[in-house]
Amino acid sequence: MEHFANGINLGGWLSQYWGKGEEHFSSFITEKDIARIASWGLDHVRLPVDYPVIEAPDAPGVPLEAGYAHIDDLFTWAEKHGLGVVLDVHEAPGFTFTNDLEAETAHKNVLFDSPDVQDRFVALWETIAARYRSVGVPVIFELLNEVTLPSNDQWNPLAARLHAAIRAVAPDVPIMIGGTFNNAVRGLDGLVIVDDPNTVYTFHTYEPLLFTHQNAHWCVEARTWGESPSYPGELPRLGEFLAEHPQFAPLYGDLVGRRLDRAYLESVVGPAAEFSQRTGRDVYCGEFGVADWIEPASRRAWLGDFLSITREHGIGTALWTYKAMDFGVVDLDGSVRDEEYLRILKG
Repeated sequence: MEHFANGINLGGWLSQYWGKGEEHFSSFITEKDIARIASWGLDHVRLPVDYPVIEAPDAPGVPLEAGYAHIDDLFTWAEKHGLGVVLDVHEAPGFTFTNDLEAETAHKNVLFDSPDVQDRFVALWETIAARYRSVGVPVIFELLNEVTLPSNDQWNPLAARLHAAIRAVAPDVPIMIGGTFNNAVRGLDGLVIVDDPNTVYTFHTYEPLLFTHQNAHWCVEARTWGESPSYPGELPRLGEFLAEHPQFAPLYGDLVGRRLDRAYLESVVGPAAEFSQRTGRDVYCGEFGVADWIEPASRRAWLGDFLSITREHGIGTALWTYKAMDFGVVDLDGSVRDEEYLRILKG
């Protein structure tokens, strides 16, 4: 994908900011960061945006100019330093993937059941598209991050409606659509194929989660399992764990006794490449990576294998993530955590 071959996410800035305010928005990412990313030889950034930054939850249709100003800044910096931008709505009215991390908050995801909330989401995208349809950098509009539904049946009609609404406002801007299961590769199955060659399809890969998220406090199966596996290698004691916790067997049963290596990652990415060949549409991996507390040699080996595969298939990528957020290339103070990990990313 021209202009979108090798990028990085700006997670934690205008998304997943955990209640921080203007001081955070004005300092977490600055032009200095964008210049640095460009100096690494990367060609784009993916910008996740939670909708309350640009529209107050209690004021549908009323833009928050202070929030939009930060997106405006990003486009200005990107143009100055030669980077493309994937503009991703990370949290929509009535939906965020984080609501489904715990049973106590899942009821907040009402987007797919409420026509009124869907109308609001369509109007929000019309506003975004009108504002950024003519920016001076290559841009892609990504409809929604990590749909958590068990199938695409409810998502497809809304995705098609959003696509049509954006296309009426921005005829030439590429539009990106991801599938269910948190944008997993298997979420591409049954996804609506819009009759528009300027549409890109996206997936995320943190496979196997029990390696990339080992002992992550927000990942119930990883923290319950409690192991710290290496890559390449097998997942220790997995059979016994699944026997004790059969609810996780449908997700991880096929990994019992399996060696995790480049061939395994090829089996993960391969269906996305096949989807691209079958549909004639570009595919893009908008998130991937290994948690920053994991043993460095394993972390580097996974990244090297994954990127070699996506590059062989011509799949554009954006690493999760640039700063902090448990996966960051740099710390909050801007220090590079692992120069070798960064070297692999730069290619």
